[in-house]
Amino acid sequence: MSRTALINIDTQQSFHHREYWQEEGFQAFQQAILGLIEGCESRDIPVVDIFHVDDTGPFSLQSGFVTPMSFLRHQPAVVFQKHVHNAFTDTGLDHWLRERDINHLVICGLRTEQCCETTARVASDLGYTVTFVSEATLTFPMTWKGVTLNTDDLRHRTETVLAGRFAEIKTVAETLESL
Repeated sequence: MSRTALINIDTQQSFHHREYWQEEGFQAFQQAILGLIEGCESRDIPVVDIFHVDDTGPFSLQSGFVTPMSFLRHQPAVVFQKHVHNAFTDTGLDHWLRERDINHLVICGLRTEQCCETTARVASDLGYTVTFVSEATLTFPMTWKGVTLNTDDLRHRTETVLAGRFAEIKTVAETLESL
């Protein structure tokens, strides 16, 4: 029997204060993540909020930006703070999940190819079944060695490396239908 939790990663005000922040794709992300959260809550699936915390800058506690993005209205079952890209290292998340016999994680949040993907990989390595809801993740273009990957490229790359190895890739509708 599967017990599920929704892991909402880094959907925090801090991102609005980064130089790479852009509104493109934000409205679709909002709609997707709100639908996913609402659907999970209506099924009594706990929503776990994860916040990234750094020592300085917009991700520091002192900045006042390590708070949920303003469109979020849910009451999380629990909140964890992380200091690395995955939601497990030194957070207590694994212990909390195992204490509740949760073995299936649904991943959403920011950024698709960074903290969301890294958390999915670590979760899989720890033995969890992982559903990655990429339409309920958000990211921004990235450039390396003169080549820029747009958000669609990054999402496709993430889905490609996770599918069949670390996670099952589903839409919000497919995820909620399967719960």
